[in-house]
Amino acid sequence: MQLALLLLLVLALLAGVAAAAPRIGVATMQPGEIFWERFGHNALVVLDPATGEAISYNYGFFDPTEPDFVGRFVRGEPRYRLAALPFEQDMAIYRDEGRGVDIQWLALDATTAQALADALAFNARPENAHYRYDYFLDNCSTRVRDAIDNALGGALRRQMAGRSQGSTYRSEATRLASPAPLMWLGFDLGLGPSADVPLSRWAEAFVPMRLADALRDTRLPDGRPLVLEEQQILPHRLAPEPMGAPTRWLLWALAGVTVAIALAALGRRSPRAVAGFAAVFWLACGVAGALMLFIWLGTEHRFGWANRNLLLANPLCWLLLPGAVTLLRGRVPRAWFRVTLWAVAALPVAALFGYWLSVLPQRHLHWIALLWPLHLALAWTFGRRSARPGL
Repeated sequence: MQLALLLLLVLALLAGVAAAAPRIGVATMQPGEIFWERFGHNALVVLDPATGEAISYNYGFFDPTEPDFVGRFVRGEPRYRLAALPFEQDMAIYRDEGRGVDIQWLALDATTAQALADALAFNARPENAHYRYDYFLDNCSTRVRDAIDNALGGALRRQMAGRSQGSTYRSEATRLASPAPLMWLGFDLGLGPSADVPLSRWAEAFVPMRLADALRDTRLPDGRPLVLEEQQILPHRLAPEPMGAPTRWLLWALAGVTVAIALAALGRRSPRAVAGFAAVFWLACGVAGALMLFIWLGTEHRFGWANRNLLLANPLCWLLLPGAVTLLRGRVPRAWFRVTLWAVAALPVAALFGYWLSVLPQRHLHWIALLWPLHLALAWTFGRRSARPGL
């Protein structure tokens, strides 16, 4: 009799533990208007059904007052951390900004849900919370993805790694940055060939909205959908997430050729005006090239390494600036100016060969089509022995 009562007590306790198992959700925040908000955000939510208390585990926190924060950011070694805070508190900023938030509640069994909640609580401890942030490979969204995958014993990765939608790091970055032209320019000009490798859906999940899409298609081992239900927490009152669009390189080529023809024609009548344009153009190319070279040789921003746009805009252009000043004064530059000018105009040939001959080329044909005609027009105008500055 006593053994039976003890067994009933144990069963009751186990039932109580099962009933108190937390609910796990993935909160996805839509893109905002500030540049660091353009890619959206997400967090894991742990809800205690007994108390109704919800904790948001957010991997997107950093401290700009940390020593060497700026230096680490520039070098590609920023330090982020996981923060655990009340869900309502975490949502306050998104409510104020008008950014939409949805939660996907996951159909995890009690044991898996509890294990995930315990792992998050452990990782949120001050001694465990920090991690080295990588924009594409290890960010707030990939941390959420990995936490779920670990809880499922790798089942999430097995379903996502073998599928692809044909996107790349470049296409996703430029798509989401497109409402901010300077941000778009930085990504498209500054990313190298490794950013053009087609992504699996697993890798694509560095974008929070892509992860949310993938979770909808994921199945548990027993065949049930991973996402049990979806709930809107906050409506989205800003512009919707940008859609992807192919780059029309022919339009870029038309623009480049048109400007090049205009420069060549103007160079006959007003070479000083063309020299003024050239000075600004060469200065901008030199600055862009110096930044790309620094990213490659001086930082850990690996997706900017070996950037072939260096063949289109490079620090060699700075060597042409004294010649531009000479032309503006109505004088003839020295012979080395013509040699450098034609060298700068010839480098895009290597970029074009790299584009056509590479197995996985850098997707920058539009930049070649735009900038190469300008270099050729300036070389034709000022690089011939018969060219004179005129008035």
